[in-house]
Amino acid sequence: MYTVTKEIHFCYGHRLLNHKGKCRHLHGHNATAVIHLESTQLDELGMVCDFSEIGDYVKKWVNQNLDHNMLLHSDDPVLPLLQEAGESVYVMPNNPTAENIARLIFDYVEAGGYPVVQVSLHETDSALASYRKP
Repeated sequence: MYTVTKEIHFCYGHRLLNHKGKCRHLHGHNATAVIHLESTQLDELGMVCDFSEIGDYVKKWVNQNLDHNMLLHSDDPVLPLLQEAGESVYVMPNNPTAENIARLIFDYVEAGGYPVVQVSLHETDSALASYRKP
């Protein structure tokens, strides 16, 4: 089995609805998404996937949707205020946790036809959440 891994760095803001701790407040992170691709075969160049190809694919979407953006649950009461103020917001159907953001990126990579097996999101240097299909 062959694997390749590509890291994407971006910044985002969020808050978690109904969280008991300080994550209930608006705050931000410098995140690293780690995309793992896997294949039993290599392409004609001897690669699972060219690093720049997967990097460009994911970076373009992340830059358009997540980077320097506020990620909020669709039920967040501050959402209408930020939208009325013209702020850029990415609306999620669930809490914008590291786990759910990892799943969001995984689904995008998978929809692009890449052999993704796992996406991990470093929310901080010491906190990592991952999503992979069962």
